[in-house]
Amino acid sequence: MMDTRDCACGQTTVRDDAARWFVRLQEPAVSADEQQRFDAWLNEHPQHRDEFQLLQGLWTAADLLPAPRLKALVETPPSRQRRPFVRYAVAASVLAVALGLGLFSGLNHPAGYSAEFATALGERKHVALPDGSVIDMNSRSRLQVRYESGRRLIELSEGEAMFSVEHDTSRPFVVEAGSGKVTVTGTRFDVRRDVTQTRVAVEQGTVKVQGHDAPDNEFISLTAGLGTHIDAQGQVAAAYAVNPAELTAWRGGKLVFNNASLSEVAAEVSRYREKPLTVANPAVANLRLTSVFKSDNTEALLKALPSILPVAVRTLADGSQEIISK
Repeated sequence: MMDTRDCACGQTTVRDDAARWFVRLQEPAVSADEQQRFDAWLNEHPQHRDEFQLLQGLWTAADLLPAPRLKALVETPPSRQRRPFVRYAVAASVLAVALGLGLFSGLNHPAGYSAEFATALGERKHVALPDGSVIDMNSRSRLQVRYESGRRLIELSEGEAMFSVEHDTSRPFVVEAGSGKVTVTGTRFDVRRDVTQTRVAVEQGTVKVQGHDAPDNEFISLTAGLGTHIDAQGQVAAAYAVNPAELTAWRGGKLVFNNASLSEVAAEVSRYREKPLTVANPAVANLRLTSVFKSDNTEALLKALPSILPVAVRTLADGSQEIISK
């Protein structure tokens, strides 16, 4: 499946196209043919919709600009023939001013912003948020977004996501997952919520990890290359070294196993299959695997496994598969 970030054209071109369409749609008369062409462009790639929605949000945020500054931006020249070009300039100006002022950071525009995103089996999704933060979602994941005046809140109800957070010291970015939560102001980190625990790994910056009900002064601090996990009771493990590139290889459609137990392999592979993959007994579960496979072709992994380890794979009556001793 194609990663929704893979667009045939560059981001700058997409952003320019989004601005041109936005300007055209402000005109009083838009023909049915133009509307049809716009709809086709919007649905051509998820990034098109992301860029257009971001510009819509920034345009709406113009209401929050100081009146004199906004008036200077939108002053209409006498010639009607120049109006489309001026509107394009205004849109670009509002975009630049909004970003320069930290409009989505220091002001209250995102208050009330809420959305829910989910991915199906084998699907990955790239989500652009109004403040410039980005979420990459793994297979079978679901999260809710709520931006409030004092914080940016994400609830990861299942699955895994990589967060690239726009810096904003006045409004922390909080990810709640199971019995724990992660708080940052700006960084890149991965959160995975499993049945028994939540795992956190940091690629860049610093995050604060704590149990969901822990007091503010009770937390574990993680920097780049460190991770931790939170158990079902909200206990946070001491920080330990991780390889963020391996843990987030799913973003490129890869499963990377580095001396992983077969129980870990089975749990990971199950995320990408309709039926779960299990291990027969503890002896098999403790066998170790080091290899790389494609997440969209787990059958190749199952076929290769018996040639790597002393195991076999059998299909059970319910259609699921189990790794057994050879």
